[in-house]
Order: sequence, then C-alpha cells, then structure tokens
Amino acid sequence: MKIGILGGTFNPIHIGHLILAEEAREKLKLDKIIFVPAYLPPHKDNSDIIDAHHRYKMVRSAIKANRHFLVSDIEIKRDGRSYTIDTIKEFKKIYPRDELFFIIGSDLLKYLDEWKDLGDIIKMVKFITVTRPGYLLEKIPAYITTVAIRAVDVSAFEIRKAIKENRSFRYLVPEKVLSYINKYGLYR
Repeated sequence: MKIGILGGTFNPIHIGHLILAEEAREKLKLDKIIFVPAYLPPHKDNSDIIDAHHRYKMVRSAIKANRHFLVSDIEIKRDGRSYTIDTIKEFKKIYPRDELFFIIGSDLLKYLDEWKDLGDIIKMVKFITVTRPGYLLEKIPAYITTVAIRAVDVSAFEIRKAIKENRSFRYLVPEKVLSYINKYGLYR
C-alpha cells in the first residue's frame, strides 16, 4: 500500500489542506492520506495554537466523508514537541511493508536544515513537497519530489485573524469545522 503522511498544526484545518491532500493522493496514486496534527510544532511560536484535542477533532470532522483520509493522534498522545523523525519511526512500525510518502508544503522547505535527524527521515520515506502560492520552489534538494497542485491561497493565520476581527471565514473551512469553531468560541 502507498500511504501519504501529512503533518501539520491544522490550526484550523482549511480547504487548502484538503485540496492539497486530495490532489497529492491522486497524483501520487496513494491509497490513503493520514493527517497528523502536531501536539507542539518545533518551528512555530506556539502562543496562538489552540489545544491539540480541538485541532484533532476539527481534522476528524473535516475528513470524515473521504474514505481515503484518516487522522492520527500519534503526536498528540506523545505530548511535547512533535518531531517528524519520531512520527516516521512509529509509522514504520505500524506499516512495515507499506511505502510511506511524507508530504510537506513548499513553505516548509526553508526550515529543512533545522529538522531533527533529516538524514534518517530521507532514508525511511519518499519526501514530497507540494507547491503553495507565494512560495517559490528554489534550491530543491535532490531527495525531494515536487508535486504541483492548484493554487488555493488560504492560510490558517488569515482565518484566525478573520475570526478575531469578527469577519466571515465561511467557505475557507469545511462547514463542520466552522460550526465547531463557533460552538467552542475558538480563536476569539
């Protein structure tokens, strides 16, 4: 089986994440994509990140209708900073005979030099980057395969900002995520 792993903060999950996952799945002929919400991302200021259980539940509700999508709480259960190497090692134990594809947005390429045990990660998975509006693909390492996806310029930061400013963010997130955010008063 060919399995895509899509990690992220998902703060909140939005249509850009879903389109990215679906197009990557289709273009790479993946059997499934596993969304992995980070407990605490190592390369972000965590002051604006809501509790992991809320982010997990939003991802779960956003992907429920797609039989090719799963969500894993592997990093949330681990607690602390979420390092890709630890997550990949766990997935290799769960899926020892499957081919793993680790998918990142092109916005993360600039941080690769800071990743813990990047050399080991490269040996264990096929590293994929997908294009993202506003992030030029320059100096892509040879171990990374690039997949072009449609330009959807949506960011979680802009969604959080709209919520704080009491502006509409409808249609930027799935309807169930919109309802969840409003129900719990998140990002206000």
